[in-house]
Amino acid sequence: MLFLYCVLLFSCLVMLVAGVVEQRRHYANLAHIPNRVLVNGIRGKSSITRLCAGALRGGGLVTVAKTTGTAARFIHPDATEEPVHRKFGIANVVEQIGIVRRAAAYRPHALVMECMAVMPALQEINQSKLIQSTIGVLCNVREDHVAEMGPTLDDIARSLSRSMPHGGICVTAEKERFHVLQEEADARDCTLVYADPDTVGDDELRGFSWFTFKENVAIALTVAELLGIDRETALQGMYDAPPDPGVLSVERYVAPGGKRLRFANVFAANDPESTLMNINQLLDLGAVDRPLNVVINCRPDRVERNGQMGAIVPDLMPDKVFVIGHPAKSAIDAIPAEWRGRAVDLGGDQRDGEEFMNELLGHLGPSSSLVAIGNIHGQGEILLEHLAELPGFEDELDELDELDRPGRAEPYAAAPDREPPVPRQAAPAQPPYVPHLDPYADLTAAQEARYAQPPVPRQYVHPPQQPWPPHPYEPHPYEPRPNPQWQSPGEPR
Repeated sequence: MLFLYCVLLFSCLVMLVAGVVEQRRHYANLAHIPNRVLVNGIRGKSSITRLCAGALRGGGLVTVAKTTGTAARFIHPDATEEPVHRKFGIANVVEQIGIVRRAAAYRPHALVMECMAVMPALQEINQSKLIQSTIGVLCNVREDHVAEMGPTLDDIARSLSRSMPHGGICVTAEKERFHVLQEEADARDCTLVYADPDTVGDDELRGFSWFTFKENVAIALTVAELLGIDRETALQGMYDAPPDPGVLSVERYVAPGGKRLRFANVFAANDPESTLMNINQLLDLGAVDRPLNVVINCRPDRVERNGQMGAIVPDLMPDKVFVIGHPAKSAIDAIPAEWRGRAVDLGGDQRDGEEFMNELLGHLGPSSSLVAIGNIHGQGEILLEHLAELPGFEDELDELDELDRPGRAEPYAAAPDREPPVPRQAAPAQPPYVPHLDPYADLTAAQEARYAQPPVPRQYVHPPQQPWPPHPYEPHPYEPRPNPQWQSPGEPR
């Protein structure tokens, strides 16, 4: 028995020593990165992480970034990226230690990290132990993860505030819960800076080739300003930044029978408020139109979220609501009774993908829009795979579409002997060509009316700017360079 106690004591001592060594090395890696940005919030963290990294790269700073959302990515200083490999496919906040170690090998000026913690205690550990950010970002407060963060929006705001840097700066575009964030920031001696979305012009949004929000751009511009990068330079860097795989997008497909379908992947916005905001933006821009159809993908471990998606059906006013995944009943029962007749249950998660896709496409009209909401995993991924196999179309290639426009029908009506032109078919490519819409081709003021006046931002003092020293970084190859002798966080670089 004494021998076993000795073995246990020795093992504990070894683990203690190993933990102390790992902690000192991690703190030394953090000391090699002077600016650390931690992006937290409910929705849009991955996009904001990429926008911030792009803005800083555009300003000439060697920047490393890591996203966690739809597909976790490690983004190198030249904007190339690679997937984050996880043991057994399970996400764990401990992986941030390895990310910081890889980032420190580049000796970057800045590291932009997306917060991957949900539990409030883990969010605090992620900030105080793993990242120790100098600039925090708290993009928004939405109704999600209520089981972990609390039942009310105020509770969620206070939980997210645990990632605020003590004695640092936090940037937010949240206005409804700004007063709650301000209280939490004061308790941490943190300067809370409001990023005003109204400062982002419509012409500036048109520079993006994908859909994004003024709130996200405003946050990235504020972070860039705090690090001494001017607006034009930061915007150009954001334009050049690659979008997140889960970014809001609209594709155009030709379904069997010549049906034209506009499909919007809104899986990434999986809380009710963000989902409605994304779909309303697409409708305002004309990217999708009515007749509008909605597909809800259900997951057994997200029953509450399934119900939330069903409850917003009256706000979307769709022609049809297709429910896939399991349990479909959790979403259908949440749809109000007067709208439940429009729901189509396409079966559980064991149903063959090709079978439920044929039934879904059979319900659609000759020209319609389909919006996918809920959760992407499971049959949502099967839905995307089958749609990607369809050929695409461009409105400009379909001359019959011109006949439906005002001023073009009369000439053909006056000359009945004249045959309408035969539409030219878009030649399918390998893989099928699916053009993206120009998201800001016809931007209207409709979306601007959705926002009230923002709170008055607090005054803040810019940190003193120092000229950046010449940097020895060469973009290729990506081989970790040996670290110099370890230094404690308090020692100069």
